[in-house]
Amino acid sequence: MATSMDQEPKNNGEVSEAHKKRPVENGSLSPPFSPSRTKLPRHRPSDLDEELSKAGESLHYSMWSDEAVQVKFELPRYPIQEKESREYFERQLSMRHLGKQGQSTTPVQPINSTPLDRQYHSKHRLSGVYPKAEYILPSQVISELEEELELLPDFQRINVSGEDSSGVPFKDLQAASKMLVLALMIREKYMALSKQTFPRLTTRFLESLEGEGDFDALKFGQIKNTSIIDPDKFTESRGSTQVDKLEDHSDGNSSSENSDEGQIIVNSGPYYELKQTQTDHPIHPPPTYGDPFKVELPPPAHCFLRFEKGVMVVYSSEKAAEENKPFDWPHPNLEEFIKDQNILFAMISDGPLKSFSYRRLSYLANKFQLHVLLNELKESAAQKEVPHRDFYNVHKVDTHVHASSGMNQKHLLRFIKKTMKTNKDDVVCKNESGECMTLAQVFKSMNLTPYDLSVDMLDVHADRNTFHRFDKFNAKYNPVGESRLREVFMKTDNHINGLYFAKVIKEVMEDLEESKYQNAELRLSIYGRSIDEWDKLAKWATTHMMYSDNVRWMIQMPRLYDVYHANKLCSSFQDFLTNTFQPLFEVTNDPSSHPELHAFLNHISGFDSVDDESKPEHLMLDKDSPLPADWTLPHNPPYSYYLYYMYANMVVLNNFRRQRGLCQFVLRPHCGEAGNVTHLVSGFMLAESIAHGLVLRKVPVLQYLFYLSQIGIAMSPLSNNSLFLNYHRNPLPEYFNRGLNVSLSTDDPLQFHFTKEPLMEEYSIAAQVWKFSTCDMCEIARNSVLQSGFPHEVKKHWLGPNYLSEGISGNDVSRTNVPDIRVVYRYDTLVEELRCICRGAKELDNTEGKPAKTLW
Repeated sequence: MATSMDQEPKNNGEVSEAHKKRPVENGSLSPPFSPSRTKLPRHRPSDLDEELSKAGESLHYSMWSDEAVQVKFELPRYPIQEKESREYFERQLSMRHLGKQGQSTTPVQPINSTPLDRQYHSKHRLSGVYPKAEYILPSQVISELEEELELLPDFQRINVSGEDSSGVPFKDLQAASKMLVLALMIREKYMALSKQTFPRLTTRFLESLEGEGDFDALKFGQIKNTSIIDPDKFTESRGSTQVDKLEDHSDGNSSSENSDEGQIIVNSGPYYELKQTQTDHPIHPPPTYGDPFKVELPPPAHCFLRFEKGVMVVYSSEKAAEENKPFDWPHPNLEEFIKDQNILFAMISDGPLKSFSYRRLSYLANKFQLHVLLNELKESAAQKEVPHRDFYNVHKVDTHVHASSGMNQKHLLRFIKKTMKTNKDDVVCKNESGECMTLAQVFKSMNLTPYDLSVDMLDVHADRNTFHRFDKFNAKYNPVGESRLREVFMKTDNHINGLYFAKVIKEVMEDLEESKYQNAELRLSIYGRSIDEWDKLAKWATTHMMYSDNVRWMIQMPRLYDVYHANKLCSSFQDFLTNTFQPLFEVTNDPSSHPELHAFLNHISGFDSVDDESKPEHLMLDKDSPLPADWTLPHNPPYSYYLYYMYANMVVLNNFRRQRGLCQFVLRPHCGEAGNVTHLVSGFMLAESIAHGLVLRKVPVLQYLFYLSQIGIAMSPLSNNSLFLNYHRNPLPEYFNRGLNVSLSTDDPLQFHFTKEPLMEEYSIAAQVWKFSTCDMCEIARNSVLQSGFPHEVKKHWLGPNYLSEGISGNDVSRTNVPDIRVVYRYDTLVEELRCICRGAKELDNTEGKPAKTLW
């Protein structure tokens, strides 16, 4: 269903607050089905969009053209006459500035000025431009803010003085800022439609460009907006915690008079907020008792469902379907997605923008090195003051690990030997002639005995021969090189209904529970070959009680349409989409139609798209690409095609489930491990976070946008070392120094790790090779929890009840072991970068004659 982005959705009623607060996991019924209003994004088309879209489309075609020798990464923007004129005026302005040095045009500060006054005057002294009188703070507000400033950690800050800290001519800053802001608004639009997260800080800066808020005044102490966040109403919509996201965290219409007991009162200042008491939030959440898969089934919604142009459309009834009146849940159509994608293609190929982004990233890296030199001892001292907390006992999440390789090779060997000793007479499979075979007969057919087995014979560990050979790496999933053993021990859908796989994964869960502070998001596969795959997977999970407080599930969808088409399993790409998403819509419409699936979905965080990204793509996604029902080609669709249709169906599914009071999902694909940079463009637009992101090191514009958007990147250096990139060339330390939101993950412990604790092995090697400090590792561990799909209530225990707040208000050092000094540095640096580009975009609006409120 494609609707205009500017059209406001219909509202047929709102779900009551009492129903919104009722958790699914407690077995309560969902609220009555009634669609509600959806917040629409602020991005609107402009002339610049059309120009960039056309340029990006031409560049995209040149990338795929056989005649093109190389991609044109630079667009001509400045004719020689304009360039010379600009340099001439820059020289004149520089000479004027030197001639005026020593002349003071700033007002005289009173002798008894406060620290906040001095900070205020120093900001505007060089420019000579002061805000209007309405921005002067009352003395009472000044005294309150000074008390908060005294609580800020004492450390050495790094400030760049002067009118402009960008280091580029102001005209270049304006052009770069305009494009960067446009890219951020595009991402914000797609995140809002899919109910995925977007940073509140970045949202406030974008709102300030529209004259809806004055963040610069807030930064210097003015309190204009006070929003109240009820933790029982807020969630990141993961898993079984059944609550809704706030439509707008910076609404500004709420007041403290409306606050109830237990709410977090969040003022719009940069650091401090009224916090909840922490007595009710120990670092370990209460354990789960009873059957986690026992839930009440909500009544059916009796909606009518059908696919249209590859996307599921939901109607209130069959009569509404005949009249073509679907629920007005907006999502971008394919044409709109391609247009936005072409705009981003043009941006990442723009020469001046590439130079600007590279300069800012280099500045961020060097600024962090200065921060460490000046404050490393203070950060270490702050950590030592925290009782009973160190890196070993802060919560950390393995944000990217596949369940089929979640154990190390020694663990799998011991399990196979033990099973052969105790259950050798179990019937585990059928041979080619259809005869049943016991486990002993399987081993006999391979001329093996348990005594013969060893780690070397299993041959599941990656080695130097798997480098850039994804086919050989996939073969490592077969123990002893036999697909039959993989079928018996590492599959959920086999002759024994995944019994052995469930047992070995439960042992992995027990190891995580024993460690207490290590958690994992294990990935299970839905292939899209048949429509009953979801029911089989849910039955496996509920039958074997596949639950642990330390584990959440992710669903990965391999991009293997070409294989299914060759084997006559799918006649078109629409069959793949139908098998993948139709059961999810059916169980949302009527949970009693798939009761086990309804229970299992409460423990799923989101979806992942996996396969070898280095495969050449024979076709490109453009406006002439066939629709899924018409895609009957033997070739695999391109990465962007897969991701768009996964996203579009997830948007409708999340809207449907939100109105039904059920959990929602996010998109967290493998992206940027290898292959074309266009994969990262799709990931930036559609995904809440990504896995790998190695190619991001080659695209400074996208890397800078990932930083400004704080998109999570789950990186696996040991996995990359065996497949695509040597360990010492891995960009993780560069990303971390620059402030990107990175976490460490294991990917495949069976292939890459040796110890019982693969996640700790990943951290220890990274710390040794890249000389990470304890503060660095605790910060990465905190990032992993924020990126993960664990419920909001659990994160409140792990990170603190106020973890959603900005700055050090959201940091509880007694739980995270991340010093407030580091958190303030990261927050201040991000604020300065956003202020830099938003100032440039605002000034460009003013010079173009557009009405705008002056903020700086």
